Parts: sequence; structure tokens; C-alpha cells
Amino acid sequence: MNESKISVRYSKALFQSALAGEVVDEVSKDMILISDICKTPDFKEMLDSPVIRPSVKRKIFHAVFRESVTDITMSLLDLVVSNGREKYLPAIARVFRSETMQHKGITECLLTTAVRIGADLKKQISERIETVFKTRVELHENIDEEIIGGFILRMDDNYIDASIRNKLRNIRKELTENKAIQ
Repeated sequence: MNESKISVRYSKALFQSALAGEVVDEVSKDMILISDICKTPDFKEMLDSPVIRPSVKRKIFHAVFRESVTDITMSLLDLVVSNGREKYLPAIARVFRSETMQHKGITECLLTTAVRIGADLKKQISERIETVFKTRVELHENIDEEIIGGFILRMDDNYIDASIRNKLRNIRKELTENKAIQ
């Protein structure tokens, strides 16, 4: 079974349990915490290690998460370890977060600019996206000086590249094609 199927199945089961228990927001916070902790090199190494026994991994999970996550999340962690699927935790957390956002009618967007934009402009962009795409928006900002100017907006399957770098690339391509024709 591939990684996406595994993570989708576990996250869907967790989401249904959280929905039934009316703790979706709490479990979503748990998944953010788990995702952040799974990014640390030592924890990631422990997740991927076939040498560390499941009973030891379970003890580590309980020591790290017991005081800070809900019972439903702790049950998921126990289930994942007992089934030997702990290396899929980051993907499970990512899919759960995506499912939660979809349930709430919120779309995550990534706005890449060459320089940091002000709060007012960020708010205007969010409102414009909400109007055009008929969705609530959670806008994340990324700074990439290499785009020179303009912006790149990623939202689900939509990708708008209005960067100066892209425009220069298109001009270069057009000039080389015209030169080859003559």
C-alpha cells in the first residue's frame, strides 16, 4: 500500500472520530504539534528506525504527547505504532489538516513575493481571492527575492505567476524563437 493511501485512511478515520466527538479544532491543533515535532531530526530518525521496538516507540510517544494532545489523538498514535505505520505520521497530520480546512470551507493559499507585503495589502489580496473563488482564505506568505518583483499565488490546483522573473523568461523565450525563425 502506498504512502498516500495509508495516510488518507488514517486521517479520514481520525477526522470522523474527531467530528463525532466534536473535537475537530483540538485534534487539528494536535496534528500541527505532531507535524512540527516530526520535523525534528532526532524524532524523524526514531520514526523511521526499524531497530527501535514498537513498545519503546509507544513509550516515547506517551512521554512526548500524553500531556498535550487529546485522547482521540493519543489513540491514533497508539494505533499507528501498533500497526508499524509511525513513519506516516507527518503525512497523516498533513492530510488531516487539509481535510479540516476543506470541512470548514477554508482554502490555503501561498503568496510568494520578492519583499514582505503590509497587512493592509495582504488583507486586500485575501478578500479578492475570497470574492473570485467563493471561499474563505488562509493566506501564507513566502519571500523569494529571485522573482525580482510581482507575485506568485498558489491555491489548490490554481497557479498564477505574475512575477518579473517569469515575464523576463517569456520575453527571452519569444526572442530566441523569433531569432530561430529568421
